[in-house]
Amino acid sequence: MLFQAIDDKNECIGIYANGKLDFKNIPENLTKTWKYSGSVRNDKVEYAWLYSGGKNLQECCPNEYIEELTSAQKKMRAYVKSFEIARVNLRDHCVFELVPHDFLVEFCEIKNKITQHVFDSYDKPSNYGHLDSVQKLLHKIRYQGLNIDASDCKHLMVSTIHRNKIQQMKKYNFIDYDLFGTVTGRLTTKQNSFPMLTLKKEIRQIVKPNNDLFIALDYNGAEVRTLLDLQGAEQPMEDIHNWNSKHLFEQEVSREECKVRFFAWLYDPDSTEIRTDYYDRESLLDKWYDGTYITTPYGRRIEVEKRKAFNYLIQSTTADRVLEKAVKIDDVLDGHESYVSHIIHDEIVLDYSDCDRDLIPLIKEIFEDGYMASASGGKDGYNLKELNI
Repeated sequence: MLFQAIDDKNECIGIYANGKLDFKNIPENLTKTWKYSGSVRNDKVEYAWLYSGGKNLQECCPNEYIEELTSAQKKMRAYVKSFEIARVNLRDHCVFELVPHDFLVEFCEIKNKITQHVFDSYDKPSNYGHLDSVQKLLHKIRYQGLNIDASDCKHLMVSTIHRNKIQQMKKYNFIDYDLFGTVTGRLTTKQNSFPMLTLKKEIRQIVKPNNDLFIALDYNGAEVRTLLDLQGAEQPMEDIHNWNSKHLFEQEVSREECKVRFFAWLYDPDSTEIRTDYYDRESLLDKWYDGTYITTPYGRRIEVEKRKAFNYLIQSTTADRVLEKAVKIDDVLDGHESYVSHIIHDEIVLDYSDCDRDLIPLIKEIFEDGYMASASGGKDGYNLKELNI
């Protein structure tokens, strides 16, 4: 049955189906809707938004419904603007408590029409299952709430730029990730949410755990290890850049110099500075690139010119691996006090409660999965010290 959730918050139960709103008796045979809502949790439901590759309603709307959609969206923007003027935070209220129900019927009906059009017109993505599990985790992260506390960060307030930025960020104690923010699958954050991915490291001090501490899981040389994994090569169980410095150069170079020279070579198809049998870029392109598209092990099909194809393959595969591990870790923590707080590129950060200490070795094992990774912990998002797990 085609339906639309009235609100995407877990506690705001209400749907539109069969031409009417229902806030009590939610049918069990719901099958298709526009986008995931925490208020309707049913593994049988499919989402048109994922079929479309993250397009919005306007981009998916057939011409015959454009006028109807435009009118409905104009009214919705007017309602949202009135809430902003009245300083009503929609995160604290259910939409159906604020918006007239006759308009909700109108808006949900046009969403139903566009949703059906997408299911009729788009093929199901080969990586649909992966995208579905990730969108649900990102939705959960959006409504968890960050603990933003700058009371012990007076040293950051000396700078006018830092002070103004921190005051601005205090308004947004949540992270709203964009699953389709990049073609490779690397996450971005949406406007009017906490900018965790672009935040200067030292300013992460203002982010505190809600539980006992943060535990950050981070790969050692994530993209290099992805390359080795795609080749089916053995993973060195030592720092990958130290290993490279000993095996790729006639004379051993420092770790930092090695990183700079290695990545300059790795992502420049014309570079011949390094000659090695350990890393074979061309064989991977032969396998995963058809001259127009790369198709990653996670089912992403990305149109890209050859010069950037290898870069896209490695970045996309790494990003999806991290997201996959985050979903698995979230499953392990289901029902526990600890939870996945946020994701920063190749790093997964847990808001950790000490009562879950027995789970941490298992979680680290899930995250590593053949790669080498480290764990660090601390009382804020910046001052993290290595943990021996």
